[in-house]
Amino acid sequence: MKPRDRLRIAMQKSGRLTEPALDLLNRCGLTFRQSRDKLFLFGEGEPVDLLLVRDDDIPGLIAQGVCDLGIVGRNVLSEFQLTAGREGPALSEWRSLGFGRCRLSIAVPQEFDYREPAQLQGMRIATSYPGLLGEWLRTNGVDAGVVTLAGSVEIAPRLGTADAICDLVQSGGTLVANQLREADVLLESEAVLTGPEALPTDERGDMIDLLLKRLDGVIQVRESRLLLLQTSRSALDAVIRLLPGGPQPTLLPVAGQPDQLMLQALCAGEVSWRQLEEIKKAGAREMFVLPVEKMLA
Repeated sequence: MKPRDRLRIAMQKSGRLTEPALDLLNRCGLTFRQSRDKLFLFGEGEPVDLLLVRDDDIPGLIAQGVCDLGIVGRNVLSEFQLTAGREGPALSEWRSLGFGRCRLSIAVPQEFDYREPAQLQGMRIATSYPGLLGEWLRTNGVDAGVVTLAGSVEIAPRLGTADAICDLVQSGGTLVANQLREADVLLESEAVLTGPEALPTDERGDMIDLLLKRLDGVIQVRESRLLLLQTSRSALDAVIRLLPGGPQPTLLPVAGQPDQLMLQALCAGEVSWRQLEEIKKAGAREMFVLPVEKMLA
C-alpha cells in the first residue's frame, strides 16, 4: 500500500459519538469540509482527514492500514481485540476522551435474585459482544450459552431466546422498559482514540504526536476551572489547604492593601458550592469560578 502524506481518522458516521467527536477535533483546531457522499471530511487547515463509517468497522480499518487512528467506544475496541485474532498490527488505546460513557453489563429479569456470577451457570445469555462476555464467563468459571445477536438484545428474554442479556447500559431506562435490571458490570466504556501500537515514521507520526498534545490540552481545559479570590495573608495557608487539586496557586498583591492578596488557582475539575463555602469560611472573599477556554503548558 502506498504511504499517505495525510493523517486519516475513522469515526462513527452517525450516533451518540459523532457530534462530541467532531466538537473535540474542532477544539483541537481542526476544521473540515464534507465530501458530496458525506462519507469523507477533508481537513482544511491541517493534513488530517476523517472517514465516516460504522463504529464496528473502525478497528478493522486501522488494523488493515486504511486509517491511522480511530475514535470509537472502548467496548468496540475491546471486542475487536478479543475476537480479531493476531492478524495485523495490535491496536492500543491512545487516549480516553471523556464522552460517550456507558457500561457493558449483565442484565437479568427483574424477579431474578442475582447475587453472584455462578447463578448464571447453564443459562443462555444474549449479547452483541460475544468476545467480552465469553472472557468474563471464563474468568468467573461460569459455563453458560452465549447467544450472539446483532441488535435488539434487550427483547431476547421476552422472546424466549435467552434467559439474560449482556448489553450496553447508560441510564437503564431500556432495561426497565423490558422488565430487566442491571446485575453485574463487565466493562466501563467511553469514547477512546485508538491506533496501532507503533506510530508511523513519516509525517503522519509527527501529526499524531501534535494531535495528542492538542487533545491533552483540550481535555485538561475541559475538566479545569480557574478560581480567583482575595484573602488576607493571615488566612492564606487555611485557604490554600482547601483548594481543589491543581498546580500551586499564583499570588498577587492588592494595591493599597498590604495585608491582602489576590489568589489565582487552576483547579482540576468542577468547584462545587460546598467547596466555595468552605473556602469562604477559611477567610476568602470575592470568589470567581471561570471556565478555561485554552491552555498551552
